[in-house]
Amino acid sequence: MKDWKAIGWIIGIPVLIILLMIGIVIYEPVQNGISRGEAARAAVLALLSREECESFLDGKTSHFPAGETDQWYVKYMDYLYENGYLDEETTAADEDSAEGYITYGEVERLAGTISSSLKAKARATVNNREKPIPRDEWWLFYDSLLNTVNRDGQVKEETLTIYQAGDGDEDPWTVYTSAGALDCEGLTLKRYEDRESRAIYRDGSLIYFEEPKSDQVVYENVWITEGEDGDCLVYVGGITKTMKTGFDDREKEELYNNIVDLHLKDGRVKKAVVKKERIFGRVLAVGSDSIEIEGYGELPLSPTFQVFQTYGTFSRKKPEDILVGYDNQEFVVSDGQVCAALIVRAFDADTIRVLLMDTGFDSLFHPSVSLTSGGDMTLTWADGGTQRVAAGETFTVTAEEARLDRGRLIVEPEDGEEISVTSISRGQGTPSYQGRLEISSEEEGLALVNEVYLEDYLKRVVPSEMPASYEKEALKAQAVCARTYAYRQIQANGYRQYGAHVDDSTSYQVYNNIATNSRTDTAVDETYGQILTYKGEPVEAFYFSTSCGATADGSIWGGDPDAVPYLKSRMLGDNPNGYDLTNNVDFYNFIRDNSYEAWDSDYAMFRWQTTTTGEILSQKVTGIGTVENITVKSRGAGGVAKELEITGSEGVKTVNGQGQIRSILGNTSLTIRRKDGTTINGFDTLPSAFIAVEKSGSAFRIYGGGYGHGAGMSQNGAQGMAKGGSGYEDILKFFYSGTELETVEKEP
Repeated sequence: MKDWKAIGWIIGIPVLIILLMIGIVIYEPVQNGISRGEAARAAVLALLSREECESFLDGKTSHFPAGETDQWYVKYMDYLYENGYLDEETTAADEDSAEGYITYGEVERLAGTISSSLKAKARATVNNREKPIPRDEWWLFYDSLLNTVNRDGQVKEETLTIYQAGDGDEDPWTVYTSAGALDCEGLTLKRYEDRESRAIYRDGSLIYFEEPKSDQVVYENVWITEGEDGDCLVYVGGITKTMKTGFDDREKEELYNNIVDLHLKDGRVKKAVVKKERIFGRVLAVGSDSIEIEGYGELPLSPTFQVFQTYGTFSRKKPEDILVGYDNQEFVVSDGQVCAALIVRAFDADTIRVLLMDTGFDSLFHPSVSLTSGGDMTLTWADGGTQRVAAGETFTVTAEEARLDRGRLIVEPEDGEEISVTSISRGQGTPSYQGRLEISSEEEGLALVNEVYLEDYLKRVVPSEMPASYEKEALKAQAVCARTYAYRQIQANGYRQYGAHVDDSTSYQVYNNIATNSRTDTAVDETYGQILTYKGEPVEAFYFSTSCGATADGSIWGGDPDAVPYLKSRMLGDNPNGYDLTNNVDFYNFIRDNSYEAWDSDYAMFRWQTTTTGEILSQKVTGIGTVENITVKSRGAGGVAKELEITGSEGVKTVNGQGQIRSILGNTSLTIRRKDGTTINGFDTLPSAFIAVEKSGSAFRIYGGGYGHGAGMSQNGAQGMAKGGSGYEDILKFFYSGTELETVEKEP
């Protein structure tokens, strides 16, 4: 007799397994997909930045209903609709669509619009076109997308740590990371706080943060201080976190006001390593991955190098805030690397470091440097070596100098004598310099830096920027402007990689091109330490040669005039005709009025004119055929041309900004006739952008006024005011509205 029960089991089990497999296939839930909004944001950020996306859409009507246009995803999907990456007929522009999963078919369309080779990576088939693409597959596709479009490396992939996600209800879409504060629109990242993982980001936007593989992380080089109720305040990633360390009072005391590595597990502090070794010294140069400190040479920076200001209000700073030439910083060192710089006191603006250019101011670098002095000179270099050069002896350094391999060569006079640089020439001949000189080897050649007391520097700047024969009060106004400008440039630290604040050319202030003079020395001495401030901060003390009768405002370089409210447009004379200088007709009449009286109207460059032609213009104006017309489309404060339209036989070119307008209309072949009837030529750029253009047959007559950018103080205007009896304080208040004179305290 057959055992039907056994047979049933034998047959039933395989059938059951098959049925279960069919059920799994039919009813298996779709893997977690990715919303269209998140996918759209990632796709757009692969192509361009958030700001560029917003700029592209400026003025365009959204594809979304009016009530939904404030959603974060709208701009990204709108960009894709506008450029054909998404099709509204198949992908609706509404909230439900944006929050729904993107499909294989939509990804294929996106990929195919970019390139045919990328289209195959979308893996769309007849069977899955309408199905959501799983999240993991989307990010695999995204890697292929980046390989195709991220040629310039704008999208970065690296390991990041998330310190804090969101900043309350006011700013939910900001995440604070080891790469700084990033926007994270549409991403939920709270669960990743105190975690480290692979991330993809562009500029200030986080695109992707991979699921972390560990709950442990190290906060490197953070500053810790005491908080409230026994908590610690941890300064990390541009934010201040309140943390419970679990340490006792003795351990906390050890931690406070130090640079520390914090070891965390699941968001809790498990260990703290305090870095106590500190070094002190004057900073000679700050590079991207190293810092040079006098007495220590060049030291590598930790990859997580931090800068903090510890005096006054504690704050996080940037490497560019480390002032070269000053010793107001302490440096925390561990394992041979500089982990942090602590700015422990304000700088006193006592000295300035000037990068000396070659003859003709053509280059920052020199093939060789030759020095001599009326007294003995001492040479020192990085490993403590010294050499004496006798008075009158010439010492030459070339790029092959072996001692430069170990750092810079420092040259100091033993008895205060000036050092002459015989390898360069200036307007006065062979220049000589007070203070000390430093020579470093750079890829492009030798860099030569002069460190000098600020007041001595100004005595070489003022006669190079304003004739010493000018009125004393004008010279004093110039001295204050030059000091204020220098003060700001020391803070700006522009040439920190070479160990300098400024160079000696017109890019900053011309230094030591003209010999010192007793009159300019007096102007500097009588304004000792004085700078111009606005609400307690040093101003942008811009100045220029001659006005057209009016100055521009702070928007002259395209910025927000409210950022520099003291740079206002001023008429340097009366306005009996009620000219509106922003109006083309009024400005034309104003600029052609040679009888207009202003503080600087006696100077030749107050009015000038020149004639150019289409043939001359074609040397710089290309791609529009023969130039047929020139129109000033808009003017800024004081009448300065802001936008120029050049019409050609084959197109139109728009030129924006006074610098570009002066450059494109200027040519060395032009002859410029000045107000006094004299002529000059050889200018590759127009004297100013305070111009009106009049077509005359095939030529264009340009009527202009003034010399320079036109913002701040007219130097010849200051001279005119001084001749009229104005003191330097009144001159400065006229050109810099609402400012105050303050004295910077420092040792004389």
